[in-house]
Amino acid sequence: MSSAPAAVLAEEVLAAARRAGQTVATAESLTAGMLCAELGSIPGASSVLQGGVVAYQNGVKLSVLGVPAELLAEAGSVDGRVAEQMAAGARRVLGADVGVSTTGAAGPQAHDGKPVGTVFVGIATAEGTSSREFRFTGDRTAIRSAACSEALSMLAAALKVR
Repeated sequence: MSSAPAAVLAEEVLAAARRAGQTVATAESLTAGMLCAELGSIPGASSVLQGGVVAYQNGVKLSVLGVPAELLAEAGSVDGRVAEQMAAGARRVLGADVGVSTTGAAGPQAHDGKPVGTVFVGIATAEGTSSREFRFTGDRTAIRSAACSEALSMLAAALKVR
């Protein structure tokens, strides 16, 4: 788990994106815009941040981000493949080089059969998509904050290797 504060990670992401000449977009369910807000809080973010989609409801994941209905029906929204599709959708609809997504169960109850604290972060680049599963503890706020930090860490890593 990342130990750096989200603001520090957001600065690292933006610096890495600038160096790489890449743009970034977010697709958020669990974090409901927190990730995009962290990036946007850094001066100069507009040089690389294309924007974000808050896709809290499955209908938005489907109609805006293009997550297949079959996948949502089979896996539910808390799934690594859904996170990957969300990230790819953000990249596509917002015209970005890199998309990042968050989906999960922040509580207080399980969601789509997944226990509280289950989080998936997706990354999409021109080379393809990937996702990572996390199990966070704490209350809703702590889980969402941890998800935001990990998404920023994964985004920074994706940009550094490009």
